[in-house]
Amino acid sequence: MKTKTILSLCAIAAIALACATNPFTGKKTIAIIPNSQILPMAFQQYDQFLAENKVVKGTTDANRINNIGQKIAAASERYLTANGYAGYLKDYAWEYNLVEDDAVNAWCMPGGKIVFYTGIMPIAQSDGGVAAIMGHEVAHALANHGQQRMSAGQIQQLGAAAGNIALANDSENQEMFNQYYGVGTQLGLMLPFSRNHESEADKIGLTLMAMAGYEPLAAADLWRRMKANSGGGAPPEFMSTHPSSDTRINNITAWANEARAKARKYGVTSFKK
Repeated sequence: MKTKTILSLCAIAAIALACATNPFTGKKTIAIIPNSQILPMAFQQYDQFLAENKVVKGTTDANRINNIGQKIAAASERYLTANGYAGYLKDYAWEYNLVEDDAVNAWCMPGGKIVFYTGIMPIAQSDGGVAAIMGHEVAHALANHGQQRMSAGQIQQLGAAAGNIALANDSENQEMFNQYYGVGTQLGLMLPFSRNHESEADKIGLTLMAMAGYEPLAAADLWRRMKANSGGGAPPEFMSTHPSSDTRINNITAWANEARAKARKYGVTSFKK
């Protein structure tokens, strides 16, 4: 058996065996790199980031982020436990920080390490806006999107290596392969993969914010403000890592009733904007 065939079979076997389950969708996801490796690295990077940036403490916004983050985390725990995933969060170490930066952004590292930049707070505006952002970022962590992105990146690299091995004696076609493989996999695989994660995090986040007592449609209002803030400067959706603001607004509007219905199953009957 040729070396390239052996490598291909080993790669396929490794990918097939390296799977996890999304606790919200029940779908299998790629998990080539285990969380036992990812979480310690993420925690270390988070601590380093905080040490190198100005963390805002004790202000109304800083306290708001911490309080809402705790409510979203509690909703996550409740949902997971009720749906057969007790102990799912045992290795998480929730932390919510506001960082002085004009960027309109927030993010969550694997394991529940969350940062809001001060630049996003005027657009968040209300508790509901903060809860929408928080729910979305927490959803990324709970669905292991970071793990999946790292795993997909490895698969992309593996495909490039396999192509080069297969074309080792054909320099002309090897050059053409390398020229088109990166663009093709980026537009056809990696970007759609990322957009799907963003939409999935939006949907999961709606459930979490509703369970924490916040109105899901506040997320649609948030994206209207985000759209206005962008001034229409976003790239075409097919070239972006994120769905367009209009796509997100339409999806959130369609999903809001379902999110409220799920929250009511847990005794939540009022939703704050």
